[in-house]
Amino acid sequence: MSAQSRLQAIVWNRPKLTILNQLLLPHSSEYIEIPDSAAGHHAIVTMQTRGAPAIAIVAALALAAEVSAQTFGSDDEARQFIHAKLDYLSTSRPTAVNLFDAITKLKKLTNTCSNVAAAYVDAAEQMLADDISDNKAIGANGAAFIERRRPETVPRIKVLTHCNTGALATAGHGTALGIIRSLYQKDGSVLEHGARLTAYELKEEGIPSTLVCDSAVSALLRSDPSIRAIVVGADRIGTYQLAITAKFHGVDFIVAAPVTSIDLGLKSGRDIVIEERNMDEITQTAGFVSESIGGELVRQTLQVAPVGTNAWNPSFDVTPAELITAVVTEKGVFEKRGAEFDLVSDIAKA
Repeated sequence: MSAQSRLQAIVWNRPKLTILNQLLLPHSSEYIEIPDSAAGHHAIVTMQTRGAPAIAIVAALALAAEVSAQTFGSDDEARQFIHAKLDYLSTSRPTAVNLFDAITKLKKLTNTCSNVAAAYVDAAEQMLADDISDNKAIGANGAAFIERRRPETVPRIKVLTHCNTGALATAGHGTALGIIRSLYQKDGSVLEHGARLTAYELKEEGIPSTLVCDSAVSALLRSDPSIRAIVVGADRIGTYQLAITAKFHGVDFIVAAPVTSIDLGLKSGRDIVIEERNMDEITQTAGFVSESIGGELVRQTLQVAPVGTNAWNPSFDVTPAELITAVVTEKGVFEKRGAEFDLVSDIAKA
């Protein structure tokens, strides 16, 4: 089993929840308290916390902190309060599958249990522990899969990752970056796209890496045959184009995700609703400046594109199954049967 990550983006000490404010990274590692569901909702919407697993955990624990501070006259009163807050939290990120999975489970639990408030807090805490355990299993499963497919002519594997899928995006350890962390223990190297979060996390973890622009990946794969895999999470814009170039260059394209990130109710990825975010995220850029050495960091926004420029800003894309080598979960590694995956059957059997 791979080593525990040093970073803690989510810190829960009952009844207090604090999170690492990812809007300030990599320049400042500042923790903020999330005392209630309103603060949790704000943290998710503004992307102070991000990553599908982390979003679900922060939502659940934000409400746990709020419930811990309340006094309820009856289980029915607690149940109504919790369900209303869960409905509110569901509006924070409409495409986060993990969030809705967590909400469904928490509602089901509180519908049938007694001592509802205490049971809810216990369940939210257990989700935090389970996420870390699941991520460690994903890391071990994925690293073993990549090692098995390593050609004898390649003594030292290099892998490429995309966006952030580590301890910052989960309760801890990470999914795709968790695989990389596990692989690094076996002498692997990391090439990564993620100038702010992934670069910060790998530096904090002491894992050597090289930052690569999206547009340079094809040239990189052509020039370096020791790169044997691209490992990504289940949701981020840009994975589709990486999968295309991986297929062309004969490199494995691996998706790492907990089972809770997989919407087994959809017939096809074509049914996934893609969230479109504000155009300003493309036409503007944000950074931090300090008026004096050691002074307080000030966030500033600069206009990059001409004012009034139209922009398309989808948060995610859908990678066709025929371009994916394997899906790695805590339950195992699933490969295609022909051109398609049968995740419903495979997960049920695992």
